[in-house]
Amino acid sequence: MKIAVIGAGGVGGAFGAALAKAGADVTFVARGAHLAAMQANGLKIEGGRGETHIQPTQATDDPATIGPVDFVLFCVKLWDVESAGEHIRPLVGPNTAVIPLQNGIDAADRLIPILGAGAVMGGVAQISATIIAPGVIRQTGSFMRLVFGELAGGLSPRGDAFLALCKQAGFDATHSASILTDLWLKYILLATNSALTAATRNPFGKLRDDPDIFPLFEAGFAEVAAVGRAKGIALPADVVEKMVAGTKGMPADMMASMAHDLIRGGRIELPWLTGKVVAMGKELGVPTPVHSVLNAVLKPFTMGNA
Repeated sequence: MKIAVIGAGGVGGAFGAALAKAGADVTFVARGAHLAAMQANGLKIEGGRGETHIQPTQATDDPATIGPVDFVLFCVKLWDVESAGEHIRPLVGPNTAVIPLQNGIDAADRLIPILGAGAVMGGVAQISATIIAPGVIRQTGSFMRLVFGELAGGLSPRGDAFLALCKQAGFDATHSASILTDLWLKYILLATNSALTAATRNPFGKLRDDPDIFPLFEAGFAEVAAVGRAKGIALPADVVEKMVAGTKGMPADMMASMAHDLIRGGRIELPWLTGKVVAMGKELGVPTPVHSVLNAVLKPFTMGNA
């Protein structure tokens, strides 16, 4: 199976390396020092699942040199969705499936006008990993999961084929018949957790033990769930309780990727996470007081200072 990974950061690098180790023909599309390091020394993944070193690593900055592939793992930052979507046109043949794994809720909708509805699936990545040096990615904890499916619902042969490869690669994977619900389940969790770890610059271990801070998680989850239901998304009745329990079980030293980006002085995905919650809430008449405050607090850092 031929796979292209667009954006070889924590998400794309970790999942792409696992798929390559399982025997897939994986090429990473990256740039800068990270690309140069992969080309020279391979891609190394370290952390909670042990060490994987893909050497040599197939890596390029030009998708046209790869040609059409079976699957594209689309892992760029949210502000790059449209430009990267245009850039990967040479990878998309009549049977190609592009699986966007962004943190937000609308990446697939933004890719469809560029690549066509038939090419785009929905996807959810669940992992905590980040680049610690060019060519080196460190994962926090051992949890690693992909959920993917057709945006129209139901199961498909291409989804079944990709599921088999994911299982061979050794990480948790689900071929979902209701990917829109899965996307919102991640969004409820991530929009809230990203904003709170970024605003406080602290990992989950400190935040969940603070009686003044932890109730904000539950309130934030409830706001996003209310927005989702107002948009017609089918969500479990106990979704907030599940999000609270999941956050309590996070590794103590884990922070959301947006918090890492903020601490490094880089641009953050606020407009597509908490900012999007606030915008949709206003549009739908759903109050979002916690997210409104977090959005206001983080807004001055949106473009970073690096």
